[in-house]
Amino acid sequence: LVQNNMRKEEMQFEFDVYDSSDEMNEKDQLLLTTARNITGKAYAPYSNFFVGAAALLNNEEVVTGTNQENASYPVGICAERVLLGTAAMLHTNVPIDTIAVSYHNANIAESNKPISPCGMCRQYLKEYEDRTNQPIRLIMSGLTGKVYVLKTVSYLLPLSFGSVDLK
Repeated sequence: LVQNNMRKEEMQFEFDVYDSSDEMNEKDQLLLTTARNITGKAYAPYSNFFVGAAALLNNEEVVTGTNQENASYPVGICAERVLLGTAAMLHTNVPIDTIAVSYHNANIAESNKPISPCGMCRQYLKEYEDRTNQPIRLIMSGLTGKVYVLKTVSYLLPLSFGSVDLK
């Protein structure tokens, strides 16, 4: 006779929702405005989906990144990973306080709902958070409309795989 010790567990998280960036504090508004504006520097001739990311580091520096597409699609890179690579090179070992991500989808009339990082970027964000031992707040929005704010990027990747699993 086999005894069943199975149990159910639940994971959940909370995040803040703003109807508009006007409701946010000035520091977060400025970072989101930077992310929104930097979408204009993205290279997205194939998808017409221009993504911008801006990070406020603990040393008060702001670093930005945009998506960079390529005719050979797997060769492209997302804005979040461009941003994290830049931050790591320019400000080695300086933790990131907050990242804002925005987009302009030229294929539709409005880019007015929050955008979330892709799976690969979620893994990259989580690893960056782990290696600097500090939660990274994440602001997600379009060029207008609602804004989502998470206390930590870890919320985006529950049951994640990381460096601790390799030890």
